[in-house]
Amino acid sequence: MQGKFWVYIEARDTAVHNINFSCSFRPVHDVVFGVEMTQPMVQRPHFSPTCSGRGTVCTVIAAIHLNEGPGNITLNDHKPDDSRYDQLWGEVKWLQGSGVKILGMLGGAAQGSYERLGGSEEDFEAYYKPLHTVISTNKLDGLDLDVEEKVPLETITRLIARLRSDFGTNFLITMAPVATALIPDPNIPPHLRPPRPRLASGPSPNPLHPTLPHLSGFSYPELECSVYGREIAWYNTQFYCGWGDAGSTQWYDTIISAGWTPSKIVLGVVTHPGNGAGHIPISKLRDVCARLRQKYKDVGGGFGGVMGWEYFNSGDHDEDMVHVAELELDNETVQAGWVAALGRILRTEELPRVQTQAPLLGITPEQIRQMVTKLPEARAPWPEETVGKLVVLGFSQQEAVAALNATEGNVELAAGFLFEQYPQ
Repeated sequence: MQGKFWVYIEARDTAVHNINFSCSFRPVHDVVFGVEMTQPMVQRPHFSPTCSGRGTVCTVIAAIHLNEGPGNITLNDHKPDDSRYDQLWGEVKWLQGSGVKILGMLGGAAQGSYERLGGSEEDFEAYYKPLHTVISTNKLDGLDLDVEEKVPLETITRLIARLRSDFGTNFLITMAPVATALIPDPNIPPHLRPPRPRLASGPSPNPLHPTLPHLSGFSYPELECSVYGREIAWYNTQFYCGWGDAGSTQWYDTIISAGWTPSKIVLGVVTHPGNGAGHIPISKLRDVCARLRQKYKDVGGGFGGVMGWEYFNSGDHDEDMVHVAELELDNETVQAGWVAALGRILRTEELPRVQTQAPLLGITPEQIRQMVTKLPEARAPWPEETVGKLVVLGFSQQEAVAALNATEGNVELAAGFLFEQYPQ
């Protein structure tokens, strides 16, 4: 099965620094990278082997922001056509000439872009047109929607519909939810659990059942089960920073058991302990990926792959470097070695030989509830004591983590935010 690589690139000063990547076996996507720009975007001797020998690399340029005032669009802190990005766009063309797909990423941790696209038709046009210009001017092959602000579903579906109308069927649209956004809330009492609509029966999430707390404000199951769900190529799902755990298959299994198609769910991880809470050593991650690939080989197109945040320091960690060195991959850099180590698991024709249980499909809502309540705790980016101060007030861990993220760890501000959002 031949596949492709995807790369996320976040721009800061003059070039690329961080990369997210993901590997899968679908013809559409195999490996997703994320990159933050502080140096030249592509060190060509380093990227060439990956491009030619392990599949096509697809790159996502991040992050595009729609700031206050129509036309005030930036690639991180500067205009996309700022001269500091000349090298970036030149190397983008070089990658595209090598068969690499290039996407932009809209949103992320900086909020406001989607809110500004949620106004009247006139307001939408005013903010959308500069985004359209960036996509068309730089000949981007798609857009990754990273919605980390509370907006209604109609805001997202209007954007999806417009992107598809303007750029055609080959334009890639992906999304980046946290893992909890795809998992049913087990605390809904039985008498309040909504039945599955007849039209939504089968291998799909229940669009009426509330999910665990997350960042986006709308229902991803409702989106997936609508006519717009077919427009989403896949979901770069974040299993880190308190929103999930990739140290075993349990979180991923729960999402699939809830009705999601494996080939559309990419396992998002951090590639270095410094990139966020929940880092999984490459040795364990390889084992998890082998089990997921084996378990879902005959289900919904197979395991959707791995997304890693970020590339610039991936594998640059003692434990990972030792493991990669033992594999004798003949890699030029630690980053390339980290990618190749996963590639050896994800991209071989022969499936890894591991013992794994059969996937739990077509199970009852009560069985799903039991799975969710037994999930291993996701490691949060804040000390357990800090999170606990909010949990004892009656909020869930996910709500506490989200509030601490929004207030940079200030417990008092986070508590005030939570009481405002969720009156007791």
